[in-house]
Amino acid sequence: MLDVIWDTALDALKLLPFLFAAYLLMEYVEHRSGDGFANAIRKAGRFGPLIGGFLGIFPQCGFSAACANLYAGSVISAGTLLAVFLSTSDEMLPILISEGTEPLLILKILGMKAFFGIGFGFLIDHAVRKAGKGKTEWSIEKLCEREHCSCEEEEGVLKPALVHTLHVFLFVAAITFLINLGIYFLGEDALKEIAMGKPYFGELIAALIGLIPNCAASVVITQLYLEGLITAGAMISGLLTGAGIGLLVLYRVNDALKENLMLTGVLYLSGVAGGMLVEALHLAI
Repeated sequence: MLDVIWDTALDALKLLPFLFAAYLLMEYVEHRSGDGFANAIRKAGRFGPLIGGFLGIFPQCGFSAACANLYAGSVISAGTLLAVFLSTSDEMLPILISEGTEPLLILKILGMKAFFGIGFGFLIDHAVRKAGKGKTEWSIEKLCEREHCSCEEEEGVLKPALVHTLHVFLFVAAITFLINLGIYFLGEDALKEIAMGKPYFGELIAALIGLIPNCAASVVITQLYLEGLITAGAMISGLLTGAGIGLLVLYRVNDALKENLMLTGVLYLSGVAGGMLVEALHLAI
């Protein structure tokens, strides 16, 4: 048990400087280009899924939430919203960077998320283009005021980067401890059998985990993959459905519950389908 605690502490502490560097860079990029990304999505029209799927891979705090708000205001289409949800990176990218993952692997994962986001986004728009409903348009500023998220405050980049780093560091430490504890008591082979023993079972479970409207989902999925406890297909399924707080904001700002549930179902099925496709085609990641 002491070895488990010591290994967890070492693994987590090694991540700390890399996490902070990654979040510092991300906060800088967001402050310089965040509004531009949202404006590009809004003006994209029928090419919304293409723009949304591409811009979604850039990890930005509140980007999926902003797009949920734009959808609630009938500014963007359902396909564009789903493209952003499917492609958004959330906490995956800083975790991969801080773990020293090879750049080629990171690019492959980002490319797959963008590919599936764009593809499913266009399919969804094609299916529902004539079934749109008018809604009262909201503004992102009003949403930020309501949620007290402080996204619009002039706090610079250092404080938000430190807060993000601390939150994710503590969560990663907790998840790493649980994984190490599971390996200690059950054994690595037993855990792999549970997660990978049945074909396509991992994709179904991982996609459900990804729906949790919190950075926890992408952290868990990424850590399990890096530990070798889930397959590449399961990882892709979980990361595709991991839209961060986007789903939570959608349910808050969009009054059409049936519509929200349908979008959630489509998001889940798209994530499962993407992961299963990766497994079926034996795509190398």
